[in-house]
Amino acid sequence: MSKVDELIAANRREREESYRRLALKLYPHVCGRCAREFSGKRLSELTVHHRDHNHDNNPADGSNWELLCLYCHDNEHARYTDQQYYREASPGSDKPATATYKALGDLARLLGKS
Repeated sequence: MSKVDELIAANRREREESYRRLALKLYPHVCGRCAREFSGKRLSELTVHHRDHNHDNNPADGSNWELLCLYCHDNEHARYTDQQYYREASPGSDKPATATYKALGDLARLLGKS
């Protein structure tokens, strides 16, 4: 690892530790999803989640953070990734819709209710 990479990694760790320390002062030690309480050694299982998924957005009032346990934090990021992956085409974009077949599209005609 180069000197620059080491410096960047150290800076990132320091920044993450500082906003984590502040978030733990601002919020109760409870997961924002499953409501489990954390204390003592288990406090390390409580993570800081950035609501807008931007790790550089760290306002001093903590408005972009919420405390989540490791499991809920992983689930939140998995849901966000899935949402990005499966997002349908927005109106006016060149991207085609992901599904065009309508299984019951002709049902009214088949039942004689046209």
